[in-house]
Amino acid sequence: MEWTNDTVVREFVFLGFSALAGLQQLLFVVFLLLYLFTLGTNAIIISTIVLDRALHTPMYFFLSVLSCSETCYTFVIVPKMLVDLLAQKKTISFLGCAIQMFTFLFLGCSHSFLLAAMGYDRYVAICNPLRYTVLMGHGVCLGLVAAACVCGFTVAQIITPLVFHLPFHSSNQLHHFFCDISPVLKLASYHTHFSQIIIFMLCALVLVAPLLLILVSYIRIISAIIQFPSTLGRYKAFSTCASHLMIVIVHYGCASFIYLRPKSNYSSSQDALISVSYTILTPLFNPMIYSLRNKEFKSALRRVVGRTISLPH
Repeated sequence: MEWTNDTVVREFVFLGFSALAGLQQLLFVVFLLLYLFTLGTNAIIISTIVLDRALHTPMYFFLSVLSCSETCYTFVIVPKMLVDLLAQKKTISFLGCAIQMFTFLFLGCSHSFLLAAMGYDRYVAICNPLRYTVLMGHGVCLGLVAAACVCGFTVAQIITPLVFHLPFHSSNQLHHFFCDISPVLKLASYHTHFSQIIIFMLCALVLVAPLLLILVSYIRIISAIIQFPSTLGRYKAFSTCASHLMIVIVHYGCASFIYLRPKSNYSSSQDALISVSYTILTPLFNPMIYSLRNKEFKSALRRVVGRTISLPH
């Protein structure tokens, strides 16, 4: 993966929080606490799933991968943002910006396809419970995660060079707090309609294709649940899907607004605000939604904590 830039701009200046100059120290404290809480929460979730054999199921395997993905996702953006909140000069090199965008796209796109894999897992669990262990074997789960990563890597590998091979001759002031597609494209001296169309189509593919797969899965799931004879059975089935649906709505709602709306409606302040939600808040709430609403996970966490406390010193 190589990028060459023979243009004037050698670095970008972040202006994402320039309008809040008097609040930047307070924002640093708030975002740092949220970031540390996110890291701690995801570490607890991953450790519990690894240490408790009762959670060695496909659903929790995907949840652990989701937590790992969320942790890496925030690590790409939040530490640099925290440093910039305290720094006088909020800059990033041209290559650093390209690497940040590539990694962000890779993890974000993989996240979309991972949510589709989790939707398929719920479909198999509810619609084919007797064949669940066969259809969702360890190899299948690993294959779905690998496929999600390959899709994310491919999209990032195409979009990032398309963006950073554009000429950047004029302004280097990026009205954002990380190197996202729209604010960087806005700084390009010019860009062809072809590159814009390719980028839009890839973003649409990453968002629309997994979302369609999820919708198909849930249409089948709802059809199956309606036929359940007992109200308790229907409640339990809906409960296992509710957490996933909440995450899907937040993820695809924010991403669709950012990447699929007309460029004439682009607003750097709106994008920065929404980006804060899906780079800081969503990675915090996603795993918590899964774990706090789940009695099985809370029981496993108590067992793991109990075994840890009872270990001989």
